[in-house]
Amino acid sequence: MTRAWRTLAAVAALAATAAPGVAMAGPPVVDAPAAAVVDARDGTIMYSKQADERRAIASTTKLMTALLVLERGRPGAVYTAPRYDAQPAESRIGLAEGERMTASDLLEALLLESANDAAVTLARGVSGSTAKFVAQMNERAAELGLRSTRYANPVGLDDPGGYSTARDLATLTVELMERPRFARIVDSPRATLASGARPRVIENRNRLIAEEPWVDGVKTGHTERAGYVLVGTADGRGEAAVVSVVLGDPSEDARDADSLRLLRWGLGRFRRVAPVRRNRPLARADVRHRSAEATLVPRRGVRVTLRRGQRLTSRVSAPEELDGPLPAGRRVGSVTVLVDGRPVDRVAVVTADAVPGAGAVAVVVSTLGVPLTLLLTLAILLAAALTALRIRVRLRLVR
Repeated sequence: MTRAWRTLAAVAALAATAAPGVAMAGPPVVDAPAAAVVDARDGTIMYSKQADERRAIASTTKLMTALLVLERGRPGAVYTAPRYDAQPAESRIGLAEGERMTASDLLEALLLESANDAAVTLARGVSGSTAKFVAQMNERAAELGLRSTRYANPVGLDDPGGYSTARDLATLTVELMERPRFARIVDSPRATLASGARPRVIENRNRLIAEEPWVDGVKTGHTERAGYVLVGTADGRGEAAVVSVVLGDPSEDARDADSLRLLRWGLGRFRRVAPVRRNRPLARADVRHRSAEATLVPRRGVRVTLRRGQRLTSRVSAPEELDGPLPAGRRVGSVTVLVDGRPVDRVAVVTADAVPGAGAVAVVVSTLGVPLTLLLTLAILLAAALTALRIRVRLRLVR
């Protein structure tokens, strides 16, 4: 049977959902001289304030250090701490020269305690020397398209040759949050380091992790040149997730307040919608050889998380005509859900009820139409009558 397929498109209305805190209608106002919010799902910039200005980034440098460790190191590897002459204000876990610690513990110390001695130990353990590791950091930055980023050390100490931007830091964080191991560490309020010369309990310097359950990362930083820095992440309903960056805030309190403001605003820009609902009719198809229609429904519902400004469409492909009999629930087509023209889900379209078959008479009527069917019927009756008459004549002659 030849089938003509039809395509239907519909733009879905946005349904309001609650984000943590109060979502602001307009762009947020922050004290930080440079800031950004991005959609963690695809890296789209949602808000920017001097987001491409090159600035010192303090210990958020360690995000690239962590990426190289995750990509090139082994969690169970054991590295030996070199001599590290730290300044009094530097963050560290007090590794003694020659002390051995697992890469896994060093990574937690790097990301939670922001330990500079852990950063240097990891750099030398992974690459053999700090200089080689820094070169690899810059190579990786270029591969990720971080055009306004340059690293001078794996720690984040002030150096004119080390800088980045709010946009680049957000891009790097989106890359890192795809790694479950990284995401688990930065969402931990504390950790116990079991390897090394003695057990150590460390605290996450990102206070928002302990104070705000919906915040799940990522990294703080502070130097005299950089000011107070924080890269944050948070999840909302459905698949909503955002990354925030603030650079150059004047204090920890301002840094945290700006970050919360940006994260709340970002999550408030998402909506959860249901473009396809289970058992809700999507199309109707004629039943061949019958004056009836079959209702077509999706096999399951679809819910999608949309960022404001995104366009949601649904495209239904289903036959205009069906041949019965068919049971209820028989797949006959599909519905594709698209966001900004990109397919995000596809669901089978099925018959809502059993589709009846057509009898011989219905087939003839459907094929020939009523007038021709009547003529055919009369012709058949006439032929039958003539046949009966001939039989009677023959019987009489036989007698």
